[in-house]
Amino acid sequence: MRVVVFGASGNVGTALLRALAGEDRVREVVGVARRVPDTPAPKTTWARADITRDELDPLVRGADCVVHLAWLIQPSRDESVTHATNVAGSGRVFEATARAGVPALVYASSIGAYSAGPKDRGVDESWPTNGTPTSFYARHKAATERRLDLLETEHPGLRVVRLRPGLIFQRDAATGIRRLFVGPFLPNPLVRRELVPVVPRHPRLRAQAVHADDVADAYRRAIVSPEARGPFNVAADPPLDGDVVAGLLGAKAVDVPARVLRAATTLTWRARLQPTEPGWVDMALAVPLMDTSRIRTELGWEPRHGADEAFLELFDGLRAGAGHPTPPLDPATSGPLRAREIVTGVGRTSK
Repeated sequence: MRVVVFGASGNVGTALLRALAGEDRVREVVGVARRVPDTPAPKTTWARADITRDELDPLVRGADCVVHLAWLIQPSRDESVTHATNVAGSGRVFEATARAGVPALVYASSIGAYSAGPKDRGVDESWPTNGTPTSFYARHKAATERRLDLLETEHPGLRVVRLRPGLIFQRDAATGIRRLFVGPFLPNPLVRRELVPVVPRHPRLRAQAVHADDVADAYRRAIVSPEARGPFNVAADPPLDGDVVAGLLGAKAVDVPARVLRAATTLTWRARLQPTEPGWVDMALAVPLMDTSRIRTELGWEPRHGADEAFLELFDGLRAGAGHPTPPLDPATSGPLRAREIVTGVGRTSK
């Protein structure tokens, strides 16, 4: 198989390249990114492209499967930029895939696509995907799912798979995740378990997570399994809530009202102290827990890491300043003392 991966240099993309390196049914991978890494990857040829404006047809022509992972979380202060990549750019990838006659498309959806739902049980893939209205991330995921609905209607011969994972953690993504969600003002040495005295607790603040290598294995199975089609939830146990995280860090869980969580996020975001806009809090409180029975039964997927293990790996990676030699994950791209992040604006740049 020849597999083309858009967004191959990020958190999931780097893990997927590792997974495909050991997959005998995949002979060639084309890794597409806006900023091409200097480091090689097994079986992989790098190609530079911006999905919002560059010609995509030559990249996907002759592919057996296209995997679309490219997505912007920043800038959180300019939705026109994120929408251009996340919704319009995704549409361009889908259209190029269909024009080229590629037989399979695997798309990175998210738990964020789901409408509000229960936190005391898992929902299957039939749960509505209308997102959380106050979160641009969720709105974009929902809008892109609608574009996929249309694509499937117009091209019934195209095998379309949508993976909907929870939060995705790995040590190598620590620098990238800190840049996207925490910002430059938290010193790495302070990210220590013994320095976290309390963890906020709310009955609806329960999140599912999965290790990047386990998500990559799910993508690998979706790519090489000709029977795989439609949506699949991807998450590991246990769900992460205030009590679980407090136990992992040796901290105390403290009840915090939703309005306080949102107000604190809003204040620090508006003050440009951190890049996470308040819609992320709304989405975290709204999205349901997911039932992962389908992917386990139909594709034989089983996570090798617990969500708690993945969380601790990321947490310890944040303290160590861990990263990976690709532009989205490389600690060097932040500059000395993260000066580059501060100069370009907290939550204002996609880099």
